[in-house]
Amino acid sequence: MHRALLALVLLLPACTPNEPAVLDKRAVLERQAFWDNRDFDWYAENVPFFESPDSILDRTYWYRWEVVTKHLTYGSPTSGYTFTEFIDRPFWSGTYGGISCPLGHQIEEVRWLKDRRVIDDFSAYWFETEGAQPRSYSNWYGDAVWDTYLVTGDREYLERMFPHMLEQYAGWMAERWDEEHRMFRWDGMHDGMETNITSRQTVAPFDGAVGYRPTLNSYLFADARAIANAAAVLGDSLVALDYAARAAELKQRVQDELWDPSREFFFHQFAFDEKDGIQAKSLTYETGPYAGSPYGREAIGFVPWQFHLPDPGYEAAWRTLTDSSRFAAPFGPTTTERNDPLFWVSPRCCEWSGNQWPYATTQTLQGLANLLHDYDQQVMTKQDYFGVLKTYARLHEKEGRPYIAEAADPFTGSWAGHDTYYHSEHYFHSAFVDLVITGLVGLRPRPDDVIEVHPLVPDAWPYFALDDVAYRGRRLSILWDRDGSRYGRGAGLSILLDGETVARREDLGRLEVPFEPFEPRRYERPANWAVNNDGGHFPFVETSSADPLHPPFWAQDGNRWYHESPPNFWSNGAPSVNESWIRVDFGVERPISTLKLYFMDGVKGTKAPKEFRIEILRKGEWVSAEGSRVPASPEGRRANRVEFGRINTSSLRVVFTPDGDAPVGLTEIEAWGPHEGEVPAPTEAPRNVALEGVFSASYSSPYDTVGEAFDGRFGITHYSRNRWTAFESPNAEDWIAVAWDEPRRVGSVELTFWGDNRGVGAPEAYRIEAQVGGAWVPVVETSREPADALPSARHTVRFEAVEAEAVRAVFRHAPPRFTGVTEMRVLAAE
Repeated sequence: MHRALLALVLLLPACTPNEPAVLDKRAVLERQAFWDNRDFDWYAENVPFFESPDSILDRTYWYRWEVVTKHLTYGSPTSGYTFTEFIDRPFWSGTYGGISCPLGHQIEEVRWLKDRRVIDDFSAYWFETEGAQPRSYSNWYGDAVWDTYLVTGDREYLERMFPHMLEQYAGWMAERWDEEHRMFRWDGMHDGMETNITSRQTVAPFDGAVGYRPTLNSYLFADARAIANAAAVLGDSLVALDYAARAAELKQRVQDELWDPSREFFFHQFAFDEKDGIQAKSLTYETGPYAGSPYGREAIGFVPWQFHLPDPGYEAAWRTLTDSSRFAAPFGPTTTERNDPLFWVSPRCCEWSGNQWPYATTQTLQGLANLLHDYDQQVMTKQDYFGVLKTYARLHEKEGRPYIAEAADPFTGSWAGHDTYYHSEHYFHSAFVDLVITGLVGLRPRPDDVIEVHPLVPDAWPYFALDDVAYRGRRLSILWDRDGSRYGRGAGLSILLDGETVARREDLGRLEVPFEPFEPRRYERPANWAVNNDGGHFPFVETSSADPLHPPFWAQDGNRWYHESPPNFWSNGAPSVNESWIRVDFGVERPISTLKLYFMDGVKGTKAPKEFRIEILRKGEWVSAEGSRVPASPEGRRANRVEFGRINTSSLRVVFTPDGDAPVGLTEIEAWGPHEGEVPAPTEAPRNVALEGVFSASYSSPYDTVGEAFDGRFGITHYSRNRWTAFESPNAEDWIAVAWDEPRRVGSVELTFWGDNRGVGAPEAYRIEAQVGGAWVPVVETSREPADALPSARHTVRFEAVEAEAVRAVFRHAPPRFTGVTEMRVLAAE
């Protein structure tokens, strides 16, 4: 790469320090009409601002930041933040819903956040949170950590993550390294790429064709190089030399083994003999039923350039990207070249033999940006980059609104068949923001003290701005203003640091300027004491009332979004002019300094309340606990923040006065306070006495366990596996029960049913029975809400208090479906 300062760069004298941001942030945000999350203050405080003459690019850029907020998950006070891939937390995910397949894309996307706590927590999550699964899929964890360091310059972050980078690489060596072949081997399914053109040639179409792939081997080349770079920064020269040598060897093996000079592309190499004459160590279509075919190219062949792996001389592969007989399509690129004998656009998930796959499109665009910025080649141009990026941006749409799901038809752009309800919506398995910043705008993070910018924008653009980027402890802005009239900071391409113009050139060429990085600002790490994802009774959320389809557990799950479908909010139910409340019982005194409330607005009739008041429990009495508020009056679809200073309480509640008779809805309640040392365990007795019992069932499906119906966790979505079901039971009725060593005085039961719209659902009817004196007797019900059993809803049965040795729920199945329960609570009588 050319590193000399270009002659056209003008090093300018400092301007007035601390000038305001170039862009009017609120005006930029208000141009977009799609907002679900309207917390404009959060965007203004946390993300780089971008505008261009292209409204589709702008809309997609801002939508992808909103996608980030939908997947941001606060797991627990000890784990902090992570990100989900799917909007639910499917059974194959790790703790709190994290999945390792997209972690590289996710880290590289969110490294541009100003909130360093989020990226620090997420990077650490994979090795510091029990149950995270850092190698359940192939990924480039180490390289993504290094890329984050290039943006933040945070040595403490690098020191903390360096042992994790080493642990990750050691894990790959133990699990996937082929010592004889000197490469890593795995299958396409574990690239997140099930049912591909190589696996379909084996006896296991879904996950067959174990081999040496351009994906995992490129990822671990990059991870080894990242470890070498990090070790050099941290002063460990022996580790640096070791991992630099590993990277060099793997780079050569990829070029020697996976490149086919006749087809000018990188291919999958089979590890073993497969059916129909496929031979071990042959590339795709070198042997087997399609031997000699000139095709077989998959988008994975572009992945080596995502990490600068290939030496010069391999660039011819890129000609296929814009060829409509190869990868180009109206909403492409495709995952397999279009003239391939196994090319197939699947109408459903998950088959990767032709569909448009945003994960792979992101990789391809990253590789293309690297090719254009860092290779001396004549094959591709910046017009090609913009064309593919613009096509990718246009793909982000459904029914006139920005959207992304798992995969799309590359010819129509339709997400149909790859858009499972409460699973695939607003899918976070790819990147876009990073493509705009590092590719289109051309900010190229690097380890030395030079800012490098090389835009790939169209020459016809009269302007663009990337404003208020947190970069190596400085505030960076990059402007293109052809005649200087839009931003008033001079004509041409400019770099601003902390509001001061430090370099400019007249055209859209490469611009480099030395600068002085500043130490990153340190931050406090308070805990959200209201979240409950771990199944314990505390913190326990209780409400004055609830819509059965919108129970209160959603208000403390660490996620927040504001749309009706899929839902994630508590609602107080039917319209009412009466006050309602939500209470969080911590089980022990917690220090609280900030309360955040995220109100629904416009969904199922909800409005932010007219007003609310905050009370804390002191010596058995509710007393007022007010503080400064932002905003001053309640607003929906944003954080409503109350600052107390510091209070200590074991329980708090928020009392709402409705706006007219509109229901109040809350997607999340957060109670933030200092987190100092060990987290004190709750000392109060739990109200849900089911957590202290022994469980049994008349019948349990072999796929499910009765204990999961009594573990304090809720999983109502299709892919949840936290449940008991009676699937395939021979009985017309079945029951689940909890028993205790000593009788318990109980007064209500909460049942949350699970269903999959196929073989499992809510029962036709159910009843609650208590065991008294060894005999089962029906409880004397005082209320039941709702009256009928519904899937994915909480059912509350209140009854006259009874001293029970055990309690059970008896279900009469609704053929052809069997009953499923995700959680049963048995609450002590008050």
